[in-house]
Amino acid sequence: MHHEVPLIATIAVSFVCAAVLGYVADRLRLPPLVGYLMAGVFMGPITPGFVADSGLAGQLAEMGVILLMFGVGLHFSAADLLAVRGIAVPGAIIQILVATALGCLLAEWWGWSLGAGIVFGLSLSVASTVVLLKALEERNLINSASGRVAIGWLIVEDLAMVLALVLLPALAELLGGHAAADAHGAGMPLYLTIGITLLKVCGFAVLAVVLGPKVVPWLLTLVAKTGSRELFTLTVLAIALGIAFGSAQLFGVSFALGAFFAGVVMSESNLSHRAAADSLPLQNAFSVLFFVSVGMLFDPSILMRQPLEVFAALLLVILGKGLISLVVVTLLRYPVGMGLTVAAGLAQIGEFSFILAGLGITLGLLPQDGQDIILAVALISITLNPVVCALAEFLHGKVQRKWPELGDRYGRRKHEALGRELEKIRALGEARQRAHQLEMEELIATFPLFAMVDEDSQEELLLLFRPKSALPGERVIRKGDRGDGLYFLSSGAVEVQLPGGDIPLEPGAFFGEMALLSGGRRTADVIAVDFCQFLVLERRDFNMFTAKHPVLRQAVSDMAKERREMNYMRQKHVHPSEVE
Repeated sequence: MHHEVPLIATIAVSFVCAAVLGYVADRLRLPPLVGYLMAGVFMGPITPGFVADSGLAGQLAEMGVILLMFGVGLHFSAADLLAVRGIAVPGAIIQILVATALGCLLAEWWGWSLGAGIVFGLSLSVASTVVLLKALEERNLINSASGRVAIGWLIVEDLAMVLALVLLPALAELLGGHAAADAHGAGMPLYLTIGITLLKVCGFAVLAVVLGPKVVPWLLTLVAKTGSRELFTLTVLAIALGIAFGSAQLFGVSFALGAFFAGVVMSESNLSHRAAADSLPLQNAFSVLFFVSVGMLFDPSILMRQPLEVFAALLLVILGKGLISLVVVTLLRYPVGMGLTVAAGLAQIGEFSFILAGLGITLGLLPQDGQDIILAVALISITLNPVVCALAEFLHGKVQRKWPELGDRYGRRKHEALGRELEKIRALGEARQRAHQLEMEELIATFPLFAMVDEDSQEELLLLFRPKSALPGERVIRKGDRGDGLYFLSSGAVEVQLPGGDIPLEPGAFFGEMALLSGGRRTADVIAVDFCQFLVLERRDFNMFTAKHPVLRQAVSDMAKERREMNYMRQKHVHPSEVE
């Protein structure tokens, strides 16, 4: 049965095993991700029993990375990236160069070629997106200055790896390997290959920064107006996955990077919080598959065959990269605490490492043992990362106690300046959210009728409204016209002209409902007394919205019935013979 439905079998068994072993790990006071990794080991080809499709698991894990990076982008902004560029850009570049050089030294020591050393070093230099974000989330550091720096650092690493993935096939023959048949830039000069790659990345960035903020929020608003929650969720996922896939196919950037910029673009919309809530369950579910897929690729025999090599590579990832990050941050005159946070968060390897190792095998640069070592180091470093993060917090506290001046004063000026800049960016975002929330509160305060529907429906209603204004003496509704919409008076005053006398309406009132409900013509003129502002709900939107909210439609119907009876009594009082 499993061979007939490999996708369903892989997802079902992955979730079941991850849930069970994640719970067991939690009861043993271990991080749940240890259980997720062990679930992958049990499902892999090394252990007896069910063997999952590793190819499918890897693709599902990639989807988890896409959704996770998309979620981070929803809470990030281009301004945040620019704010941390002074530390993230030089820090990431220096760390990649030094870690790659150390990887080459290890490879030379083991008798590998220069090409194998470069691939091996690059694989050990780049951290896992999922692991870093999980570590920051568990310590509530994503919105801190240190968290923003770590995420910006990771984005620069991803961009550097995009360039590496393009250059390796072009340089493979020079490094002792062979060119792939489908290599990008095959047959072209190296400088032209680099130029095209940089041009593609710049083109993607321009589209994401210039065109994205105009198109994506408009598209979200357009879909939100339909009132279909499943269509809204589908659109959010389509934007995240579509931009990630499209950016990889057209511009050669990673899925994760494309998804991150999709989230950054969508964060400009007032509906971003709703998009984040809708995508969160899928983020959590599919990110688990990332750890399961890592466990499936792990070959435990490498620990027996080459234990010293695994230990040396693990030291490079945890201790070497950690020290490089700490030294770079402190040399740039930022606090030791920030350096320890960044160092601990990046002291592991993940998804890009697997891609680089696979490419190295394909190009004949990296031996199979090299890939096995990288996978073993990835699993062990991911498992130990919570311990490394806890140790970094312990060291930070010890430094503050033993050398309070170093802990409190060193890097304070730059840290405070960065903190002020990030706080200013955060304040602008919060002010935009507060303004939107205030708009919603004013809507409910002016029209208590809308309190009958939930918050998402209120936002949908706000999108459906068409603003309109009228000058004093202007006719808003003409008797005999077709009922085109329901008018909500938000400011000013109007008079409904009836045979029995004019009826004044003030802010908070609505009119025009009788023709909408009956499908007939307008029965009275409505004249603006002073400058008025209205929110108009057009016929189609009124019918669509009230069909989903019958309580609201009943309230409008009751008001229309009450007004008809009142108009009848007024007309009977003024012209009793006509009524009889």
